[in-house]
Amino acid sequence: MVMNIILLGPPGAGKGTQSGLLVTGHGMRQLSTGDMLRAAVKAQTPVGLRAKAVMEAGELVSDEIVSDLIDAELAAMGAETGAIFDGYPRTQAQAVALDDILAKHGRQLDHVIELTVDEDALVERITGRFTCGTCGEGYHDRFKQPAVEGTCDKCGGHEFKRRADDNEETVRTRMAEYRAKTAPILPYYDERKLVSRVDGMADIALVTTAIEKVLRG
Repeated sequence: MVMNIILLGPPGAGKGTQSGLLVTGHGMRQLSTGDMLRAAVKAQTPVGLRAKAVMEAGELVSDEIVSDLIDAELAAMGAETGAIFDGYPRTQAQAVALDDILAKHGRQLDHVIELTVDEDALVERITGRFTCGTCGEGYHDRFKQPAVEGTCDKCGGHEFKRRADDNEETVRTRMAEYRAKTAPILPYYDERKLVSRVDGMADIALVTTAIEKVLRG
């Protein structure tokens, strides 16, 4: 069964991981507006050229351009492939536009799944992350330390690094931005009984199981 879903969640909630599992397990396509925009600009498609001109003028890409991107992507995908919308819609106007685009392609929105988080726990999850500077193996201050302090379990490297934006101030700012962007669209979908909330703080496998349960109805 072909499904079209919106997957919501703040940075660090595991949205990317779960999208990847849905792509692998269900043959769905993840439609990230940011990635699509960059690809369209690089490929110099008609909508990509319009977007490039807008960005070079220092302006924000319009809802119309983003809608045209999604319209073109759905046309290219074919009716047999389900879609995961990532980063869109962010306003009620975009949500209404998405309904129109889906209808044009004989589709409908089946589920809006929000990965809910505990903000303090999410801050701890993100700020504790670090990786091996040689092979990229991931570690965490609390949840996954190297077996031998200062030595990577995987490659034996001794250099570790942290992302500059994995700090509490940045994480809390991103959380606030997420709430501001998603708050306008959730009531629109709640009214249609499309929203399911899944605990994004649970183990990856449990989150996947919960999402699969939602999809099975």
